[in-house]
Amino acid sequence: MSKLFYKNSNIVGLEIGQKDIKIMSIDPEKWLVLGYGAIDVDEDKMKKSLEKDSEYMCENIKRLLSRNIIGKINSNKVIVNIPTSNSYIRTFNLPIKAKKNLKDAIDLEVSQYIPVSTPLLSIDYEVIKEDKNEITVTMAASPKGIISNVVEACEGANLTLNAIEPKINSVARILDLTEKGNLVTVIVDIGANSTDIAILEDSVVRISGSVSIGGNDLTLAISKKMNVSAEKAHQLKTLNGLNPGESQKIIKSSISPHLQKIKKEIDRVIRYYNERISKKKIEQILIVGGGANLPGIGEYYTNELIMPARVAVPWQNLDFGKLKEPAKQFRPHFISVAGLAITNPEEIWR
Repeated sequence: MSKLFYKNSNIVGLEIGQKDIKIMSIDPEKWLVLGYGAIDVDEDKMKKSLEKDSEYMCENIKRLLSRNIIGKINSNKVIVNIPTSNSYIRTFNLPIKAKKNLKDAIDLEVSQYIPVSTPLLSIDYEVIKEDKNEITVTMAASPKGIISNVVEACEGANLTLNAIEPKINSVARILDLTEKGNLVTVIVDIGANSTDIAILEDSVVRISGSVSIGGNDLTLAISKKMNVSAEKAHQLKTLNGLNPGESQKIIKSSISPHLQKIKKEIDRVIRYYNERISKKKIEQILIVGGGANLPGIGEYYTNELIMPARVAVPWQNLDFGKLKEPAKQFRPHFISVAGLAITNPEEIWR
């Protein structure tokens, strides 16, 4: 079974997204980037390739490796992450007696909280805490078809796949190491087409969620409201955003419905955490991803959620040496693949 929690050797990070594929090689002791690259893919074809046929995915991995690398990818051993929307993460408490038949107990939890039949899922789990009365288990699951297609695509590209994990886990890894990860943290990763949300406690993702609202939706909303081109709307979003100014009121009114949908999912994830996982106080919200480039978004969610929220900047911890860095607007897109590539080789989970 391909592991959905990765904790193994010093290998290369490979991110399989629905809009692009990214790769990065890092010396984790020095945080020195040895090589990286990205390639855009057709969203519909990639979705089909993840779910049904690995050929398109494989072709683009090979195209990335042969044409789009800056620096050097010095290994064919990879850890892969897949979209959080294609995976499920939950943490739950079980009575200590459940330890005798743990797999059956976990299957029962999965059947109650995941809308996919258990036999169709690859499930991985870890006991993270235990006392005389109960055990705490964190679990990740993804459809077997997606796992199988990712494995086939990597093998076809002559890569040795060591592990697979949900994207939000690799984001959490780099934030845990760079952004006061000792605090109980809500992670909000705003991508182009979706937003992933997770709660990080004691270096473990306890629960994740996803909502199909992303930066592109914000741009489109501004474009329609202000009757301007998408390019102009993107400029207004990234330069003005929610900061005080002439455009603030109209920009805020146009994107607030989308930001509120993200807030609703944040509220749902927090409620599950409080009711089912822990009573620990959530101490911060960290916002990452391309959508984090919206000025004022930290203040917006601080006010809406009555909790400290800010944009995280783990990128500054990476040393690119003599390599050309990605343009500033593209740097947030590499955070998750960097989170794969910095994995400590001593972290293996069995």
